[in-house]
Amino acid sequence: MKRADVTSPVSRRVVLCGTGCAAGLAVLSACGAGGSQDTKATDEPTQPEPGAPLADAADVPVGGAISAKDSSGKPLIIAQPAQGDFVAYSAICTHTGCTVAPDTDELKCPCHGSTYDLATGKNTGGPAPSPLAKFDVAVQDGKIMAT
Repeated sequence: MKRADVTSPVSRRVVLCGTGCAAGLAVLSACGAGGSQDTKATDEPTQPEPGAPLADAADVPVGGAISAKDSSGKPLIIAQPAQGDFVAYSAICTHTGCTVAPDTDELKCPCHGSTYDLATGKNTGGPAPSPLAKFDVAVQDGKIMAT
């Protein structure tokens, strides 16, 4: 049997290129859609206003952390790695700016899985290139205050 020559308007090269482009777009879409919009922070971390109350000290568990916001609404993490030792960090992930949250004994970014040490803010895993920005705090009358 002899096969008839059929001229197709779509060449093999066009099909392969189209398939490759579609796969590339799917990968880029997956990277960009790492979390819901409310997990994405839009501002660069800045030191909270000095004297601004950030949280009640009693709300921060020893060996744990809580999510908070400064007076301008920027997301923060306040941790108590040891009894009476309070630290505060920007909750803006250094990878793509998503909002980091406490996750048992570490801080975790929901977008791409970066993790940070609760006591130091240093990145311990994932694609984050640097530690979280650290802010100075002190406890006054049971309140954690920016200094």
